[in-house]
Amino acid sequence: MKLQVPFIQLPLAFDAATLAREIADLGEAPWRPHPQGFEGNSMLPLVAVDGDPANEAFAGRMQPTPALRACPYLCQVLDALAVVVGRTRLMRLAGNAEVTRHADQGYYWAERLRVHVPVVTQPTVRFECGESAVNMAAGECWVFDTWRQHRVLNDDSASRIHLVVDTVGGDGFWDLLARGRSPGHPVPPDWTAQACPPRPGHVPALACEQSNVPRVMSPWELNMLFTLLFTDTLPGPQLARVQQVSLRFVRTWRALWARHGDATEGLPAYRAALHAFLAEVGGPGQTLGLRNQLNWFAAMRAMIAQVAVEADRAAPTADADMQRMMGDNA
Repeated sequence: MKLQVPFIQLPLAFDAATLAREIADLGEAPWRPHPQGFEGNSMLPLVAVDGDPANEAFAGRMQPTPALRACPYLCQVLDALAVVVGRTRLMRLAGNAEVTRHADQGYYWAERLRVHVPVVTQPTVRFECGESAVNMAAGECWVFDTWRQHRVLNDDSASRIHLVVDTVGGDGFWDLLARGRSPGHPVPPDWTAQACPPRPGHVPALACEQSNVPRVMSPWELNMLFTLLFTDTLPGPQLARVQQVSLRFVRTWRALWARHGDATEGLPAYRAALHAFLAEVGGPGQTLGLRNQLNWFAAMRAMIAQVAVEADRAAPTADADMQRMMGDNA
């Protein structure tokens, strides 16, 4: 999600030592290589589609995996965030390794915040976002602007482990965010992070995503995503043409929606409109860049085209394309 500032620390403090013990008790078996095979990066799924740790999809009923069910304090931490929980993982970065520089351009992250709770870390681990950098200390809770270019550097010999939660938020969460602090900005003198110690025997019922990727994107969501893209598009000779083609596409989509909604009989017409738009905008769109150093056409495909309408059964999945295009490794 695009934020007004690179980093916000939420007013929560967790018991990192207890989290680390729970994770260590899981052993090495649940850990998996990073889907893109980035050297030094590994992950342990905690919330996944149908609770299946082998399922890296973004679409479907998100449920706790067996690893999360074995970790009561990890569940309590997720509950303390007061969010609807989306795809959630432990992300491990080996010593002397890095999370390569990238921006999250996929649809799943356009309206989702990425929450980080450092569990095992060192003072020299550096999280960069745009022109800013912080060290997230163990037990703290942070969100950052995933639309900006960002990377993580671990120059220590020990591994770094973060709890990473993707979420659309929740009523309680927005209150926490409003009370957060941003490095480089004034902090109220009485600002403090509320301690959230383990509660023995407490097993919260987590609210997990049940609906996350549309069958057909509504014209209002389509318009919102195009607005996000064009707000950050750099000037270029093809910009006006791409804006005109995109506006006509949104109007075509709105008419189709008025006739079909997301009914099955309308899917062929939506697909035809999308394919015609991609064929017309592909050439000029490839020439445009965004302020976050992404290519306009590539970002539009990942954020809009891959999920605007349910894919044909024989077509490649949007999830695979999104992961390949943006990395998903912070």
